[in-house]
Amino acid sequence: MNKRLFVLLSALIIASMVLTACGGGGGGTTAKTIKIATQSPLSGDMSVVGVDIKRGAELGLEQMGGALADMGFKVELAPFDDQGNPDTGVANAKQIVSDPAILCVVGHYNSGVQIPSSEEYHNAGLANVSPANTNPKVTTRGYLEVNRIVGRDDVQGVVGADFAAAQGMKSAFVVHDKTAYGQGIAEFFRQEAEAKGMEVMGFEGTEEKANFDALLSPILAANPDVVYFGGMYGQAALLFKQAREKGYMGMFLSDDGFDSSDAAKIGGQALLDGAGTYYSTVSGPAAVYPDTAKFITDFKAKYSSDPQPFAAQGYDSAGICLKAIEAAAKAKNGEIPTRAEVANAVRALKDYQGITGTITFNSIGDPVVAKYFVIQVGSTDPTKWPENPIVETLDIAPPAP
Repeated sequence: MNKRLFVLLSALIIASMVLTACGGGGGGTTAKTIKIATQSPLSGDMSVVGVDIKRGAELGLEQMGGALADMGFKVELAPFDDQGNPDTGVANAKQIVSDPAILCVVGHYNSGVQIPSSEEYHNAGLANVSPANTNPKVTTRGYLEVNRIVGRDDVQGVVGADFAAAQGMKSAFVVHDKTAYGQGIAEFFRQEAEAKGMEVMGFEGTEEKANFDALLSPILAANPDVVYFGGMYGQAALLFKQAREKGYMGMFLSDDGFDSSDAAKIGGQALLDGAGTYYSTVSGPAAVYPDTAKFITDFKAKYSSDPQPFAAQGYDSAGICLKAIEAAAKAKNGEIPTRAEVANAVRALKDYQGITGTITFNSIGDPVVAKYFVIQVGSTDPTKWPENPIVETLDIAPPAP
């Protein structure tokens, strides 16, 4: 080969390699891809809330990912459908931890799904910020990787029982859905109700989703002042409807699993009749928070619907993931941080200014102060669910770690 030709070809090869390394001559380096995963029910009975948790996180990445983009990162959302099922959630978690680009997880909706799934996150050192999970075990395991931005059932159950007692309720019949979430909060309600001097006339678990006759017989025979349901809106609203149809006119009371506009579709007028229907929640309607106006407007413009409960918390959870990744990347001079570095950065965040409030985690990943609400069902119109009147708003610190 001619020496001059050899030198020319060598120069062309080197130039090609340089251009490839610089992103094909586009003028900048190739973006380094990082991902934030979500897990929530995107299909099935609970998808009306689960989809909006994902949407809240998606909107958060779009609106708050600029700082990481400026650092040369491409931030992607990796949504997973846990179907509200523990086995599905764990299978998804195994996929999530196997993708090294995923540095943080927003999820879940159901504590019974989050608890086993987060064992996988913990084993992989992957940060998990929960927008909705309230079972104490979420954080009391003491995992560095696991955090939540909402309150706990051992407080929420007490809030519900205290409200019932304050309304003059002397007796209660307690039902739960046999899940870690539903049974757990029902237990806390029962303990506080008894401590307040209320007679607990029954404590029953059920997986029934269609015909509650067998359960309604002892409820109607006992005729308690209040029927409390620990679990999700699909079962609770139908149980309440069938109880009204059989003549029960006392108070219905439930938890944040009841907080979905689909409850109005299922329960209808039965939720308004008699002594009415109330629910406690760790997530008030998005409009109740002082800094959510833009979020609500942007959410409705993007998705053509008002945000369901926990959508704003999905937004804030994603924001915490982004802020922690940014802090960890800055500490490494712009390099992609490790999962351990992100997990430590999440827990170290102080006074994060979210749209649902200022968030700081304690030593086990609970917010140092959480909001709790008691809300009354005010309409059978699902579109008016965000307008349900708030009866109580409380700021309560979690139990000591």
